[in-house]
Amino acid sequence: MSRATGGQASGRSVGTPGRPGVLAARGTAPGPWAASDPYSAALRAGRGPLFLRRVDGWLLPLEVERWCARADAVDLEVLDRCEGAVLDVGCGPGRLVAELAARGRTVLGIDVSEAAVARTLRLGGQSLRRSVFEPLPGEGRWGTVLLMDGNVGIGGDPRALLMRVAALLAPGGLLIAETAPVDVDERTHVQVVDVTDAHGADSPFPWARIGTPALLRHAGTAGLRTAAQWTSGGRRFVALRGDRCDHSDRGDHSDRTASNSAEPPNSAAVISSQRARKPSADSAATDR
Repeated sequence: MSRATGGQASGRSVGTPGRPGVLAARGTAPGPWAASDPYSAALRAGRGPLFLRRVDGWLLPLEVERWCARADAVDLEVLDRCEGAVLDVGCGPGRLVAELAARGRTVLGIDVSEAAVARTLRLGGQSLRRSVFEPLPGEGRWGTVLLMDGNVGIGGDPRALLMRVAALLAPGGLLIAETAPVDVDERTHVQVVDVTDAHGADSPFPWARIGTPALLRHAGTAGLRTAAQWTSGGRRFVALRGDRCDHSDRGDHSDRTASNSAEPPNSAAVISSQRARKPSADSAATDR
């Protein structure tokens, strides 16, 4: 993976790999992912400890060290399955975006954390500070959307998230999601905390924990069908393919594979300062 020095998210243009883009600012009220929050501090340090704390006190450890390292062997297996232009939703510190960019792939990461976007840019990847539920570049033209590291929990409503992703995909496009290693289908409210902030400085936000069976149950309502399921390195994954057809071609898109040379999504974009995200894949939790 090649590394490139870059500026902060507010000062560097963003575009498709090898081509500059346009970056503008749009401000909203600060929230739990402000520059001084525990998550941002952990990304700057490259290590935890960091936890998702449920309102009842239950803790889920977050894998900050893994996120801040290079893409590992399990990650690489996932990236080998990607088709066409790739959108990494909740890209965090950018290890997957950077690896795909180093391969010459068209890839964009989005995250609502300023620290995550800045770190992705420093790695040489392209990233926008944006919620998945906001307008995004290339809607309806992404070959692959990634929901890794527990990001199937974004927003606390898996069906709404899957429907949103289905709208982002190109006809027959691929969603690759990492699910919890247990059979769970939970909606809850959480805070991101470190060992010095056991109660959290901000209001709890909605989150979900979803295992593979639950994700497959929700997928059908979003027009997504199962393409593959696998386990690697103790992590679980599902690939779902969109059934939405291009009106210009009424043929069967069920086996469509987008080419890496496909037209890249328009990357002229607006950076949002909305915050709301970035926990990890489910791992063993402790009660406290």
